[in-house]
Amino acid sequence: MTALSRDDFAALDSTDKLRGLRDRFALPADVIYLDGNSLGALPKATAARVAEVVGQEWGRDLIRSWNAHGWAHLQQRIGDKIGRLIGARPGETLVADSTSVNLFKMLAAALQLRPGRRVILSESTNFPTDLYIAEGLAGFLGQGHELRALPQEAIEQAIDEGVAVVMLTHVNYRTGRMWDMARITARAHASGALMLWDLAHSAGALPLDLAGAGVDLAVGCGYKYLNGGPGAPAFLFMAEKLQNQVSPPLSGWFGHASPFAFEQHYRPAAGIMQAAVGTPPVISLAALEVGVDLMLEVCMADVRAKSVVQTSMFIALVEQELAPFGVALASPREDAQRGSQVCLSHQSAWPIMQALIARGVIGDFRSPDIMRFGFAPLYVRYSDVWEAVIQLKDILASGVWREERFHAKSLVT
Repeated sequence: MTALSRDDFAALDSTDKLRGLRDRFALPADVIYLDGNSLGALPKATAARVAEVVGQEWGRDLIRSWNAHGWAHLQQRIGDKIGRLIGARPGETLVADSTSVNLFKMLAAALQLRPGRRVILSESTNFPTDLYIAEGLAGFLGQGHELRALPQEAIEQAIDEGVAVVMLTHVNYRTGRMWDMARITARAHASGALMLWDLAHSAGALPLDLAGAGVDLAVGCGYKYLNGGPGAPAFLFMAEKLQNQVSPPLSGWFGHASPFAFEQHYRPAAGIMQAAVGTPPVISLAALEVGVDLMLEVCMADVRAKSVVQTSMFIALVEQELAPFGVALASPREDAQRGSQVCLSHQSAWPIMQALIARGVIGDFRSPDIMRFGFAPLYVRYSDVWEAVIQLKDILASGVWREERFHAKSLVT
């Protein structure tokens, strides 16, 4: 096999059909940003849109903007836009709350829909907050419900008649491993269970077809590949066939059938709006919509194609350049099993990553030994892939990562 060179990556940049999108983001010139799977980059249009909402809609039009500027419908409008990115039908996706709160709502709905079953089945290496929420809900109900968290290879066999809902993250946060959504959903349905997917590391990174796969429930966040900003509102999905069959576990006024009638007792809204709770965060929603609109300008098949090439070339270059340094691949080698991130393991992953960040190549660390690199094809160049690996090689070869300044721990990793 011919060794990869800098020219190979430059050639791909010259023919990249998505290359013009990078100019739509406010990225520092001296930074290679490979952490969009944790926090997406800032679209240049976001600041102006937020300023418009603050200065004109809030500052000038004040409370009239709920009607005049459509604030009251933002959750549904942006929800349907995200629905187009995840393969949902209109009216099945709503922007609301945080991923964790939405997960609580969707798990509670699933347990209502399967009253004779008591098990929430998940993967033991699922994102911890998903497991926390499931544990908390099971304990709160106090009716024999339990979270059963098993290794990835044991999940399919464990789906039996006692399982109410299978809760999985489509792309694993520590490894980038991607589940076969259609197959696992069909397996859950064959046992009478519902299927709930966490799309935090999938939405905006790869094509999804929730309707085609027959997915029942899903949640996801707005601040990763959708580029909605830190703490951006999350989204939830509920298949139309399940809507109006459950009583919302969080019965807030925006989920009321007639919120401004101010009735004494709760009546759930029809359709997906029953999953709304409190007053929506308008400024944050405006920022999120800019990122979502930008994603809708591109074909998700093109995004995925670029992601596959970038991640596979990153893996090949790591193995070409870093073999002597104790770096191991922690992500699947097979393209079809890998999301838009590559994870490497090393016993000194934390200080190595800090040394890399100090050079302007930003990835992140996941305990205990994972260096994680996310590839957001709208703004990551092929030349960034080359430069990141070459910088990592120099850090390992020089031993600069052993310096004391790179070993100090931070709260956010």
